[in-house]
Order: sequence, then C-alpha cells, then structure tokens
Amino acid sequence: MLQVCLNGPRTAADSGAVPMSPATLAEAARRAVAAGAENVHVHPKTPCGRDSLSPRVVGPALEAVKAAVDVPVGVTTGAWTEPDPPAPSDGPGSVPDRRVERIRSWTVLPDHASVNWHEEGAEALAAALLERGIGVEAGLWSGTPGPGRFLRSPLAPRVLRVLAEVTDTDAGSAPATARALLAEVAAGAHGRPVLLHGWDGGAWPVLRLAVELGLDTRIGIEDTLLLPDGRPAADNAELIAAALSLESGNSSSRGLGRADRRAG
Repeated sequence: MLQVCLNGPRTAADSGAVPMSPATLAEAARRAVAAGAENVHVHPKTPCGRDSLSPRVVGPALEAVKAAVDVPVGVTTGAWTEPDPPAPSDGPGSVPDRRVERIRSWTVLPDHASVNWHEEGAEALAAALLERGIGVEAGLWSGTPGPGRFLRSPLAPRVLRVLAEVTDTDAGSAPATARALLAEVAAGAHGRPVLLHGWDGGAWPVLRLAVELGLDTRIGIEDTLLLPDGRPAADNAELIAAALSLESGNSSSRGLGRADRRAG
C-alpha cells in the first residue's frame, strides 16, 4: 500500500507545493490518488497555517478531501496540534489532554488517525479514537521510547497498522536505522501491517528499503520536498509517480501492490 502524506507540519514558508486549505488539500489528494496513491494522510490547518484538531478545522478539511477521493483518509493527532500538550502525568489532578476532548467533539470522522506513541497521552488518544470507530496508526519513531511503550500497550493488538517512522535524515545511515527499528517492533506488531517511511534526506532511501522488503510505505510533501534526483517536486502527485517508478524498477521486490479501498 502506498500512502500519500499531503502536507505535514510544513507551511507555505517551506514551499509553494504545500497544500493548506480544504480546497487545495482536496485537489492535492485527487491528483495524488490519480497518480496511484491508495491512502491519504493529512494535517488539517487553520487559516494561518497551524495544525489543529479543532472540529471547525478538521471537519471542512475531511469533507473536502473525502469528496475528492475514494480511498481511506486519515489525520494526525501530534502533540503540536494543541497549544498546551499534556503533562507527563495521568494521576489525580492532572490536566486532561485537550486532544482527547477534540477527538470526542469531531463531527466529521477520518477513517484513521496517527498516534505518536512516544508522546505523553498516547494511550488515551488511541482509546478515544477506537471508541469512535476510528482506526489507529501507531506512530513508532526511531530514537524514542515509542516502540518500547507500544510493545507493552494493551491496545497494540487493536491498531490498524504500525507506522515505523525513521527520524534519521541522513541518506547514508537511514536504511540501517530503519532496519534496527523494524527489528525492535517486529515482536510486538501483533500481525498488524507495517508501513515504513523516512523524512527529508532519509525519505527516498527508506522508501527503497520498504519496497525491497515488500512493506507498505508512504511519500508526499510532508516527508520530502525533493524528487529522487534532487529536483524540487511540483506536487504530491509527482512524488507518488516517482515512488511507483522506483517500485516498478525494482524487480526483486514484492512491490507496493494495490490495496483495497475500504475505510481503515
């Protein structure tokens, strides 16, 4: 399965290719799916460009994107989406995670949402999503406590998929970091699909490794602004086309395949 990550925390200051509004997100999703993407990951944004979980922001973005494509659509729940992230405590008197309140207030639901397991409040976030029938993508970042916490989580068997997220942005070392991360999560994936991806300089080397290993993967403006040859990408669709071109040229791989288009 090949997922497109349309924008991430990036803003127009990073590149004119970053889709921001519901309309531009919908058009970017439509073009990416037409190019071969089978799943969409999006960061709904306020008019000033900040990621948000407010129903007034998430709802219009999801409505626009879902009207444009017939594949599952997911969102982020990253700690940066709320101005006051949870304190590292869940004992009496602790402040409830605002993100959980946001999820419970959504009027338009995504098919799935990513939860960064190294962040405080990950368990509560995942539980809130599952209560609403939203699939959970377990984000396990290399170099963080996330993988270990996930392996001990009672919710681990219930997630939709594991996101093995390689934070190493060095093109030379990122594949080795990816292999180490995969080894770390292998025992606790509970048979759930694993999507492997990298960021910036590590994006294309890690995608090549995912193709080689026959794993799900993703690409998009969130992960890189550049094509494999170093040229700036015009849009998400061009990145998807480049990923599929790499896959078709790797005859030894099992390939990215064509996942079914049921909601996650």
